[in-house]
Amino acid sequence: MANVTFLGLGVMGYPMAGHLVKAGHTVTVYNRTTAKAEAWVAEHGGAMATTPAAAAKGADFVMSCVGNDDDLRSVCLEEDGALGAMAAGTVFVDHTTVSADITRTLYAAAKDHGISFIDAPVSGGQAGAENGVLSVMCGGDQDAYDQAAPVIDAYAGACARMGETGAGQLTKMVNQIAIAGLLQGLSEAMLFAEKSGLDGRAVVDVIKGGAAGSWQMLNRHATMLDDTYNFGFAVDWMRKDLGICLDEADNIGAPLPGTAMIDQYYKDVQNMGGGRWDTSSLIKRLRALQA
Repeated sequence: MANVTFLGLGVMGYPMAGHLVKAGHTVTVYNRTTAKAEAWVAEHGGAMATTPAAAAKGADFVMSCVGNDDDLRSVCLEEDGALGAMAAGTVFVDHTTVSADITRTLYAAAKDHGISFIDAPVSGGQAGAENGVLSVMCGGDQDAYDQAAPVIDAYAGACARMGETGAGQLTKMVNQIAIAGLLQGLSEAMLFAEKSGLDGRAVVDVIKGGAAGSWQMLNRHATMLDDTYNFGFAVDWMRKDLGICLDEADNIGAPLPGTAMIDQYYKDVQNMGGGRWDTSSLIKRLRALQA
């Protein structure tokens, strides 16, 4: 068992850190909002600290799951950042979905301190975090991954090294590109079923096992038909992720016309007041268009 620090106790990080305790690790947490860290300690035990540096001191592994590039840069590199407090030979594992550029910057900064850095974004949403079955896609040095994988296993259903530094983030971009297309297609399909007078649930029961089936279909069709969108990943975060995808696509010369279009559809949802709705709310935009 290891001494583990977890930085960031949002809807993903809070349960992920809890699974580390259940796995037998000694866990210290940090969260920008202290009340959230206090609540986590009351629920799970362990310890909390008031700065990333204080939390990371003495840790074998430091995990992070924060909001964006700037948040990650802050918890790593600012005066009270974690990297300055970590001992040589330890491992930093970042679960935030961020750009490959910041990942490479932090890998180099960590290396200067004798620290290993793994980019390890996750997929599976809040339910996956709570149930400890996230898909974790990792980039970084093989020996660092080999050290970190048994710890990550506390909240992973699947975990794989995809390549060198940045490969985890690039894999997450593939994931988000695919999800965006699936959700737009599912939104159009469910609206078409409604307008045709079909029972959308009955339609999905028939087609879910065939070529059209997907996790999104199985888990979101009913809530879409019920016009409820308080499940899972928020539109605001999806737009952040798709922006990362589109920037990287420009860098590498990969045309993403469909993704760019769906990103603008999500902008429409934001303009409808739906920034905190989940990503299946694309169907609500379609309903508004035909109202």
